[in-house]
Amino acid sequence: MANVPLVTDFLLVGLSDVWEFQIVHGVLFLVIYLVVLMSNFLIITLIILDFQLQTPVYFFLKNLSFMDVFLVSVSIPKFIINNFIHSSSISILGCAFQLLLMTSFSASEIFILTAMSYDHYVAICCPLHYEVIMNGSTCTLMVGVSWAIGGLFGTVYTIGTFSLPFCGSNVIPQFFCDVSSLLRISCSETLTVIYTSIGIGGCLGVSCFICIMVSYVYTFSTVLKMPTTKGQSKAFSTCFPHLVVFTIFIITAYFVYLKSPSSTPSAIDKAVSVIYTVISPLLNPAIYSLKNKDMKQALMRLLQRRYGQESYFI
Repeated sequence: MANVPLVTDFLLVGLSDVWEFQIVHGVLFLVIYLVVLMSNFLIITLIILDFQLQTPVYFFLKNLSFMDVFLVSVSIPKFIINNFIHSSSISILGCAFQLLLMTSFSASEIFILTAMSYDHYVAICCPLHYEVIMNGSTCTLMVGVSWAIGGLFGTVYTIGTFSLPFCGSNVIPQFFCDVSSLLRISCSETLTVIYTSIGIGGCLGVSCFICIMVSYVYTFSTVLKMPTTKGQSKAFSTCFPHLVVFTIFIITAYFVYLKSPSSTPSAIDKAVSVIYTVISPLLNPAIYSLKNKDMKQALMRLLQRRYGQESYFI
């Protein structure tokens, strides 16, 4: 053990070691990153400026968009720069910050999605008491708890991981610092702390999954009892996009954080990592917000106010 050198930095393998492919990946991810930023910032702007969107569901959606922006900004800019300058190194401190922020935002997003499922349940199953139950204080508390638990979990997870000594190979066969790779290159024989953190994360994820499934069992049973197909269609159009977003996110997060260590990740592992880091934040606005009728109307009102005022001054 004394002859094994300690790791002082890491090398992120990325998606390809071919120069031409690195440029292509850099350009592609740059375009996707800009689209994610613009679409999510558009949603945030509309919700902040439009009075008619000051409701609990859009309050949660605004926080979800913030989390998507933060999550995609943790690892993707570094990956884009590395592809353009043909570098793969990242410091231990940089890797630790990546892990801290990604786990924090991921955990917070799962809790926000759980809160949104409860909001749908109350809106459909208890419509007469909706405004009383989902008041401003309750929504703020739910969001605050989501951010706090996510930050606490990310801190514990990161401390548990980087309390381990790393020796031997410093190669991480991913384009960001993932836990399975860090566990693989750890030279510690005692992984109690990190496995405890993983266990806690798994329990939190399963708990949120169960809560969402139970809420939707009651929600869908109520929807099916509605006398009109129009009401059923409106309720399903609200619930199904949320289920799609949550399912994609929880499955990809599971593979990123809870899969067993592997020295040579398969193409599926890398594809799941891409979906988790960029596709999920890109899908959220596309399937949950920008096709929403209220969001379209809010965008039209914003454009009319802006260009209407400009034409008035002209």
